[in-house]
Amino acid sequence: MFGKRLGLKSLFGMTLAVLVLSCTRATEWTGPTDDQSTAVSSGLIREAVGDLNLLRCEPLPYQRTVKTIGSRGGTIAVGRHSLVIPAGALRSSVKITAEAISDGTNSVRFSPEGLRFARSTRLVLDYSNCPLSGTLALPRKVVYTDELLKILELMPSLDYPRQKKVEGDVDHFSRYAVAW
Repeated sequence: MFGKRLGLKSLFGMTLAVLVLSCTRATEWTGPTDDQSTAVSSGLIREAVGDLNLLRCEPLPYQRTVKTIGSRGGTIAVGRHSLVIPAGALRSSVKITAEAISDGTNSVRFSPEGLRFARSTRLVLDYSNCPLSGTLALPRKVVYTDELLKILELMPSLDYPRQKKVEGDVDHFSRYAVAW
């Protein structure tokens, strides 16, 4: 009876509208409301990788830091970059090696490779040594790369252009770099 009053086309249209609205992504990772920050939707990670380029930078000296971090969490700094591991991300103490690689990108490598966290950790990459001409309007992002610097995955990221830093959530160890 309801279908007869509205008409089948109207009923179909309403049903389609409800389905479309219910399927939209509501899982966007949001950060500070500072208009200088840019949030990246974790739902768009795979689609955006092909359009990314690594940010070209003045090489910094190679640096290496080794630190043991346990279940209480901690911070490991390497050069101008840092990794903040929250409490509960590791179940036991792990000897972590962080390397700031000296090349034309701002990239870091963490080991033991493949280490997975129970909770996301926050990687902060500094890009103050990178000329930004041509990329000023584009947000910087944290990307997961292979050893040849091929971008494998875009991490949920926040760009802070005034501080020339980008933060990203990471859940495992490997190599990461700044992209735009």
